[in-house]
Parts: sequence; C-alpha cells; structure tokens
Amino acid sequence: MVNKFNTSLNGYNKEEVNAFVNEVVKEYESMLKKLKTSCDVIDDLKKELKHYKENEASLNRAILIAEESTSTIKRAAYEESKLIIDDAKRNATKVINNALNKAEKIEEDAESLRRKVAVYKRRFKTLIENQLEELEEFDERM
Repeated sequence: MVNKFNTSLNGYNKEEVNAFVNEVVKEYESMLKKLKTSCDVIDDLKKELKHYKENEASLNRAILIAEESTSTIKRAAYEESKLIIDDAKRNATKVINNALNKAEKIEEDAESLRRKVAVYKRRFKTLIENQLEELEEFDERM
C-alpha cells in the first residue's frame, strides 16, 4: 500500500498522514486478528492431531492384541484338533478291536454249532440205522 501525501507549510498534510496511519493500524490489527485466529486454528488442529495419534496408538495396540489372540486361538484350536483326532483314533481302534473280538466270538459260536450239527447228524443217523435194524429184525421174526 503506497500512498503519496500532499505537502503543506510544515511538511506533509497531517490529516492525510493520520488517516494513513489509522488505515495501517486497522490493517495491522486485522492481520493480528487473522494471525491469532490462524494460531488458534493451528492449536486446535494440533490438539486434534494429538488425539488422532493417541487413537492410532491405541488402535495399533488393539491390532497387536487381536493378532496375538488370533495366534493363541489358532494354536489352541490346532492342539484341540490334534487331541480330538488322537481320541478318535483311540476310539476307532477300540471299536475295531471290539468288532474283531465279536467276529471271533461269532466265528467260534458258528464252529461250535457246526460241530453240534455234525454230532446231531451222526446220532440221528445212528438212531435211524438202529431203528432200521430193529425193523429188519422185526420183519425177520415175522
């Protein structure tokens, strides 16, 4: 802002200089007010940035905790699955052994029945043969 002043007897015109000085003061005060407003905005933004950085740190800690928890849960699930599989294998072995034992018992029972049937057949055959002999003897006596 360049201003040319008119001259008077004692130098520059006081009214023009005073008006200019008043204008400069107003402009300076306006700039100071804008600077203070800008500083307030900067302070508010700094506070907000600090808040966000704190939130970021909290979120990062939460993410790390979540990752650790996930790893722990995965490890526990893996261990539990191994235990379940081992238990299932033991149970399967027991079931198979029980089935084999039952099959052996059934086979033994079947073999026993075959022997009993064979014995029964021999006895029955012997009985029939004895009866036939008696019939033949009866016929001969008659």
